[in-house]
Amino acid sequence: MNTFLSMDTLIPLGLFIVGLAMVLSLAEQLVKGVVGTSLNFGISAFMISVIFIGFDPDNLSVGAVASYEGISGIAWGSIIGAAMVAIAFAFGVSALFAPMKFKNVPKQILAVPIGAVLLLGILGFDGQLSRIDGIILLAAFVLSIIWLLRLSGQGLDLKPTGEVAETLGKRRKLSRAKSVGLLLVSLVGIVIGSELLVRSSKHIIATFGLSETVFGMTILAFLVSIEELARTLPAALKGRPDISFGNVVGSVLAMFLFNGGIIALVNPIAMNRQVLTFYLPYALATVVIISLIMMTRNVSRLAGALLVLIYFGFVAGSYLVE
Repeated sequence: MNTFLSMDTLIPLGLFIVGLAMVLSLAEQLVKGVVGTSLNFGISAFMISVIFIGFDPDNLSVGAVASYEGISGIAWGSIIGAAMVAIAFAFGVSALFAPMKFKNVPKQILAVPIGAVLLLGILGFDGQLSRIDGIILLAAFVLSIIWLLRLSGQGLDLKPTGEVAETLGKRRKLSRAKSVGLLLVSLVGIVIGSELLVRSSKHIIATFGLSETVFGMTILAFLVSIEELARTLPAALKGRPDISFGNVVGSVLAMFLFNGGIIALVNPIAMNRQVLTFYLPYALATVVIISLIMMTRNVSRLAGALLVLIYFGFVAGSYLVE
């Protein structure tokens, strides 16, 4: 039987689809449980916005399981590849359909995502992201949030992004028991879904002769993170570019600091030559370019097209460097 139609191929593909569906569907329920539990225990909606800015359980769970399984390529994809989907592809496509203008863009906020990418690169320069590095990344995440909170006190509007924004925007009052129950059940489910996704990915990678890093950085990252477009584009179309750009900042902080820190704590991950010499520098250059564009306070269609091209350059480069 043809390799691509054999049961050895179809079963992993089926498990991959089931795992992906579980991760994407349960991520929203997990956020509802987190937000509901936080509100029931007296944490304000504003503080939830601050604490969980950019919270992305989809990529966090996939990256943590991949790290635990020792598949560093997929773990890195859940950090760098996922961030590239959010900050280059989703933000770029949004600008193509709805050019964005900003009244004010504090330069201090532009330095935060650049610093996040740089810090992760510096910590992994020795070839590994260790548990100590993970603690440093999480500490940097907390300091970044405190810094953004200070800017908020100076007039910068600090808003949540992703599933947190959606949940707070249409939140229903859940009892404490229901909130905690939803949190626990969805957490277990998303871990099981991530396990299915990662284990089936190993078979798919072997069957099709792919590099685990390329698969994690491009195919898997795109499938898990494409929903970022569904959040960024509507905000831009509704004349809310602040939410669209907030998704960029939140995604960088969540992926490089929070997710990176948790993933390293679960199990130290190796930083191979391709990650150090291509993927991280490319992501850093992308963040710098976005910051330069934001300094003009105008994200035009031309800028959007540039960002989309940058993303496709990232995908093409992934296959070339491997």
